Amino acid sequence: MAHDRHRMVIAKAWVLKKHFDGPPKTSDFDLKKIELPNLKDGELLLESVFLSVDPYMRPYSQRQMKEGDIMIGTQVARIVESKNPAFTVGTFVVGEKGWRTHFISDGKDLQLLPSNWPESLPKSLALGTVGMPGLTAYFGLLEVCKMKPGETVLVNAAAGAVGTVVGQLAKIGGCKVVGCAGSDDKVAYLKKIGFDEAFNYKTVKSLDEALHKASPDGYDCFFDNVGGEFASVAINQMKKYGRIAVCGAISQYNDSVPQKGPYVQIPMIFKELQMEGFIVSRWNNRWKEGLQALLKWVVEGKVKYHEHVTEGFENMPMAFIGMLKGENLGKAVVKV
Repeated sequence: MAHDRHRMVIAKAWVLKKHFDGPPKTSDFDLKKIELPNLKDGELLLESVFLSVDPYMRPYSQRQMKEGDIMIGTQVARIVESKNPAFTVGTFVVGEKGWRTHFISDGKDLQLLPSNWPESLPKSLALGTVGMPGLTAYFGLLEVCKMKPGETVLVNAAAGAVGTVVGQLAKIGGCKVVGCAGSDDKVAYLKKIGFDEAFNYKTVKSLDEALHKASPDGYDCFFDNVGGEFASVAINQMKKYGRIAVCGAISQYNDSVPQKGPYVQIPMIFKELQMEGFIVSRWNNRWKEGLQALLKWVVEGKVKYHEHVTEGFENMPMAFIGMLKGENLGKAVVKV
């Protein structure tokens, strides 16, 4: 018999104090305390265990949030109290409740971790390799790039949450993989996890030459997380009938004034390229399939993972700012 709690639960939450102008600053955030009411029938109280910081939060905050709103985002949370027979205390779930330590839910908006999740696997992976970023790599490569064995795949921001999975899935799919990242440590990591070629885009003399050297025949697939200058150079290295999956444009997220770049039409016409933007929620009806595939590869050791963990809910803005600067190797998460 569950007893009613009489102590007030105080949740902490990070709100967007003012819209970002250029790179986000700690002063753009505010830490709020929220008193949670007692549970009604059918409700659950949850505490966040791991929270995600992701690049999409930067453009989405501009499009979807008002100043004073709680920052958007996903967490792995543990059920602390339940008045809903479908959910037991101690169960771990994935929620989309933004940057907060505790929250109440009716359970409809919660995803259970896959039932075959091994005890030895960090639950934080449900925010990364076996979560939304992993699925982004999975559907982006299979459905948008439509990679085939023997092809050459290029991925940028290759040492990030999505890029690391893109490269490894392309290898599983029988492709040659070229990745680039912004530090020598990241490049070494990419080679360790099986990338055929990897280079540091910050230190090469010419991006054009580095791309050509890594794959003199060009690229069949380009999984673009960066946009901007990089994409303008890479499009000229595509093979005929190449496919470009536009997943992100992190090089442009902080611009107050949009960049003016070279135009894509000429290379697209003469190489007959396909370029398609995508958001992973398009395949919501296939999430289970994707997660099971990713989980299986992780358990078999075919997909390796690396997490960049920041301790402490109070450090969430710093973790977000650092991730946007590329300070993370692999998925950036915050452990409450």
